[in-house]
Order: sequence, then structure tokens, then C-alpha cells
Amino acid sequence: MKVELLNYTPDPERTVAAAARLCYSKTGAADLLEELTDEKVARLITHLLNSGHESPLEHVSFTFTIEGVSRALSHQLVRHRIASYSQQSQRYVKEDSFTYIVPPSIDSCPAAKKAFLQTMVAIQKAYNKLVEQVPAEDARYVLPNACETKLVATFNCRSLHNFFRLRCCHRAQWEIRRLAEEMRKLVLQVAPLLFSSAGPSCETEGVCYEGRFSCGRAKFVSNRDGVSNVRLKRADKLNP
Repeated sequence: MKVELLNYTPDPERTVAAAARLCYSKTGAADLLEELTDEKVARLITHLLNSGHESPLEHVSFTFTIEGVSRALSHQLVRHRIASYSQQSQRYVKEDSFTYIVPPSIDSCPAAKKAFLQTMVAIQKAYNKLVEQVPAEDARYVLPNACETKLVATFNCRSLHNFFRLRCCHRAQWEIRRLAEEMRKLVLQVAPLLFSSAGPSCETEGVCYEGRFSCGRAKFVSNRDGVSNVRLKRADKLNP
């Protein structure tokens, strides 16, 4: 997996702070931007994150290049609808020698890995035969979710917070969790204040909202009916 931060809004933290300050000022955003010291920026962003006033975070965006991931991952990624995506097309880019992602659980089991690799070879042969007879856009129907793909994805800051909250969770599927963790590392380098509280609720709040599906990392586990005592006991046991 290769993830890079391709581009982002210049001076994102000051931009967010100016947008937030505008809500309570008669002065225009451009003038406010000039008046903001680093201390004021830090104070405003901390207030936004602590108070849940998140709309100013939507004014900055981050664009990532993502390679070496599977179509299984991209199907999950596009469920995050407040984002923009461009993906390598299997309609126009022929997969006459496609690469694929091997899940760790399969890679660590010799029998499973053998069956998996044999299947990939069989699929490649079938695809190559089909593409000689029908358009590539139809031959691609036999290709697996394991097929490697490349994307460009752009999120605003608020949407990224939601993405990290859900996908950095230990219950998230392993590949998209790895992607989320890499993306979080990258944005923390350029906007550490904005993403200081980004991540799963067990890390940021000490509370898990997965109910009975909690992995037990959080001290408190909540569900729709409130706090579950049974899960609390398990969580306490796992997190002394």
C-alpha cells in the first residue's frame, strides 16, 4: 500500500480559524485572517473541536493518492460519500497481467494461500481469453475483489474526522483500517491541531459505541439503551 498527500488547502488551520471567527464578527474573513496569531488559531481550533462546532472544518480539503489497494477496499471507501474519487478504470485499462492483494490471514496459511494463488491464475487465464472475444468492459466481470487499484481521493477536514472515527476502529476491516491510519499520519504532519482529536472514540473519548460488538479497548461501552454493565465488566477486565 502506498499513500501520499498530493495536495491540501494552504494554511488549513488558519483558514478554519478565520471561518470560525467570522461567525461572531462584523469583520470580513480576509481581514480576520491577518489578525489571527498562532495562539488565537490554536485557541479557536481547540474550542471548535471541544464544542462540536465542526462546520468551519469543511472549508479545508486534503487530496490523497492511493495505490496498492484492492477493489474490496475501494468499495468500502466510496461509502464515505462526502468526498471525491477518481479511480483507475478496468474498462479502459486492460488487466492482462493484473496484480492483486493477498489478505494477511490467507498469506499466513499455506493451504489457503495455495488455493488463493491458484484461483488468481485461473481468473487471469479466463480474463485473457474473454478479452479476445468480448469488450474489456465485459471481460472485467470475472475479475476479483482482490484486484489492485489506484485512486485519488479528496476529503474535507470534517469528513476526514468521520472517516478516522469509523475506519481507525479495531473493528474496521484490516485493509481500510491500514489506509485510514496512513492517511491520519499524513494529515497530522500538516495540520496537527485540526486532527489532534481524530480517531476512534475509544482513543479520543474513552468510550466505545459499538455496544456488544466492542473489542474491549475502551473503559466504557455504550449502546442505544445506554451503558452496558456486562460490556463494562469485560472492558475493565481487558483494560486494567
